[in-house]
Amino acid sequence: MHWYEKLNQYFPVEEMKSKEHMETLLKERPDIYHKDEGPNHVLMYAELDNFVFIDYLFVSKNARGQGLGHKMLEKMKQKGKPIILEVEPVNYEDTDTEKRLRFYKREGFEHANSIGYARRSLATNEVNKMEILYWAPNNESEEMIFDAMNKTYNMIHTYKDRHFYGESYEPAEEVLTFNEEPENQNILEDL
Repeated sequence: MHWYEKLNQYFPVEEMKSKEHMETLLKERPDIYHKDEGPNHVLMYAELDNFVFIDYLFVSKNARGQGLGHKMLEKMKQKGKPIILEVEPVNYEDTDTEKRLRFYKREGFEHANSIGYARRSLATNEVNKMEILYWAPNNESEEMIFDAMNKTYNMIHTYKDRHFYGESYEPAEEVLTFNEEPENQNILEDL
């Protein structure tokens, strides 16, 4: 099965970039956008000078529990830069969301609860809220993570969006918010 189909079957439609968008990033931005794929995994990520953003991490059901996700994250951690990713809030009707959060907590990720992220999906037209998790090898601040998310949003998520989707996503300042006194609960706390 093609790597895009694996991602498309696993991730909700509102979180997926189009195949053309991702292939164009790989072709036109090979300096920053990368794919790591094997029979049982797909990892799409952006690496900039001072951080790594994991766009998609997929491990097939038949390979879960064998340490493959851990190995891929260890490979990213070896770069010595903060690692940032977006996750769905816990959905108690979807047990995968809680398992995913437990996995990232075990891997040393923290919840950036001062960062808000809500973007209207061009596929469904519904507002999609996500949570930001990060691994900070040098105790990088949430302000640094927020700046990195802004860069990611502008360089990856909205790259040629009008061309791929016929319209543009909202600007970063409408999608990403920073609140020094967070109202959000730490989603990893009770796991």
